Amino acid sequence: MTNQISDRIHRVQEKISGACRRAGRREKDITLIAVTKTWPIEVVAAAVEAGLAEFGENKVQELVAKAPHFPDQNWYMIGHLQRNKARQVVAHAKEFHALDSIRLAQTLNRHAESAGRVLPCFLQVNVSGEASKFGLDPTRIDEILAPLEEFQSVRLAGLMTLASPDVRKVREEFRLLRRIRSRYGHLTGPGLSMGMSGDYEIAIEEGATHVRVGSALFGPRNQFKKT
Repeated sequence: MTNQISDRIHRVQEKISGACRRAGRREKDITLIAVTKTWPIEVVAAAVEAGLAEFGENKVQELVAKAPHFPDQNWYMIGHLQRNKARQVVAHAKEFHALDSIRLAQTLNRHAESAGRVLPCFLQVNVSGEASKFGLDPTRIDEILAPLEEFQSVRLAGLMTLASPDVRKVREEFRLLRRIRSRYGHLTGPGLSMGMSGDYEIAIEEGATHVRVGSALFGPRNQFKKT
C-alpha cells in the first residue's frame, strides 16, 4: 500500500513542479493537503509513512476519528461545518477552509477563545454560482469582512473555493478568486485554497497556495479497503 501511495505522491509532486515552472512560482509556496475522506486509519498511516504531513477532511466525524492518531501531522477541516460541531474543529484542525457566515465565525471564535488559540480560516467563495455549493456570493464579500475584524480568536488566512465541474470554466473561476483576493487581500489574508485532483495544476498556475488532493493520491475510493 505504501509503495502505491508513494508512486502517486511522486506523480502529483511532479505535476506540482511542472505547474510551478509554468507559472514562475516556487514549490515551497504550495501546500499539498491530502484529502483522506472515507479512507481508514491504515491508509492514512501508509500516507504518513510515504512522507505526507498535511491532511484534510470534509466531515467532522472523520477529522475527530483520525487526527488524534496522528498528532505530528497537520489536519485541515475543508468541508461545510455546522455550528454545533465547531468546538471539535477548534480542537483538532490546524486551519478551517470553509468559513461562510458570520454566525459560524462567531461560534468558532468563542470556542477558540476558550481553547486559548487562534484559528486560521479561509473564507469560502462560490465562484461558480452553483446553487448546490456553499460559499459567499463574490459580490457580497465586503459585507462579511468588517464584522469579522471584531473577532480576536478567528483569523482570516485567505480565500477558498470549489470550481465548476465544467473544465472549460475552471481557469476563469480560479482567476476570479485571485482577483477577489487582489481587492480584499489586506483583509482576507494571502492564501488561496483552490484546486482538487482534477484541476490542481490549473489552480497552481492561477495562484493557489493550498491544493486539496484526494483521488490523485489514493486512487479509487475502494482500492485499499478490506473485503
